[in-house]
Amino acid sequence: MGAEDRLREYRGKRDFERTREPSGKAASAGEEPRFVVQIHDARRMHFDFRLQVGDVLKSWSIPKGPSTDPHDKRLAVPTEDHPLEYEDFEGVIPKGEYGGGTVIVWDHGTYEPLSHDRKGRPVDFAESLERGHATFRLHGAKLHGEYALTRFRSGEGGEEGAWLLVKKGAARAAGQGTPDPRRARSVRTGRTLAQVATDDGGA
Repeated sequence: MGAEDRLREYRGKRDFERTREPSGKAASAGEEPRFVVQIHDARRMHFDFRLQVGDVLKSWSIPKGPSTDPHDKRLAVPTEDHPLEYEDFEGVIPKGEYGGGTVIVWDHGTYEPLSHDRKGRPVDFAESLERGHATFRLHGAKLHGEYALTRFRSGEGGEEGAWLLVKKGAARAAGQGTPDPRRARSVRTGRTLAQVATDDGGA
């Protein structure tokens, strides 16, 4: 299945004459797979966690955001695949449009696929996601180290199912965890959600 087919749901939900989100016309994969974490102040505040898999960004909505504390198990609900250009998207999605609200790029970088089978042999990352368990090491501006995504509930009746995102390894010093989304700043522009809403809301 090509990117055109994988992005059909994404495009079907958006009116690109109204939203400045990328339509996915061009894609440059790069040498290393990318990841991005965006804070999305929509109907409900949440973090969007996206991993490049092939020519799209596989995406999960994480209500409480990724944590640097291995004791935190964060709910991650899969959403539609996004185009690779979405890694750079920051701005205001118009009210009334799908996902209407303000978006900032909280973190981005590259990642190393680490998935393997029970005998320790490497497993294709896309295949590991299909099987419901994938491990990877993040190299971001804010997030570093090994994480795992594990599906614990399959979707039924059209539901998306549910996953857990967990940091692996030893716990760090107190004070680590997840930032206050309203105080967090964009890794791209240094702006907060409120500043982006003010700067871009009338554009």
